[in-house]
Amino acid sequence: MLRMEQNRLKFIKAAIKEARKGLKEGGIPIGAVLVKGGRIIGRGHNRRVQKKSAILHAEMDCLENAGRLKAADYKKCVIYSTLSPCPMCTGAILLYKIPTVVIGENSTFKGPESYSGKFLRLINLDLPECKKLMADFIKASPELWNEDIGV
Repeated sequence: MLRMEQNRLKFIKAAIKEARKGLKEGGIPIGAVLVKGGRIIGRGHNRRVQKKSAILHAEMDCLENAGRLKAADYKKCVIYSTLSPCPMCTGAILLYKIPTVVIGENSTFKGPESYSGKFLRLINLDLPECKKLMADFIKASPELWNEDIGV
């Protein structure tokens, strides 16, 4: 159990690193990593601003960077995200049948967890570091945050 907790922290820290990278690029600080067999096979961060994209959320960028995988491979993965995935990202996770999502926090934004929790395992680490990262960003750039979540 301790080893599993250590791995979760290691992988969520990699997602936080991605989020900070996005913030440095002038984007929204949300990061994600895709893990298979204890190895990160995809990394990404929200790049909607940087790429002028309507859909390049952290989870989507992460899945894109992992490349094409076989359906059986996705079923052996865990995706780590610093924030609860939105409905679009949750749809991709459900489509590829990724069985587990580990999130840094969901108090800043809560995706469709009541729905997706019926089909996959959700683990909320409720990390103060993730909350602070988002709170600081939202305070500095409320308009950009509202745009990202469709408000």
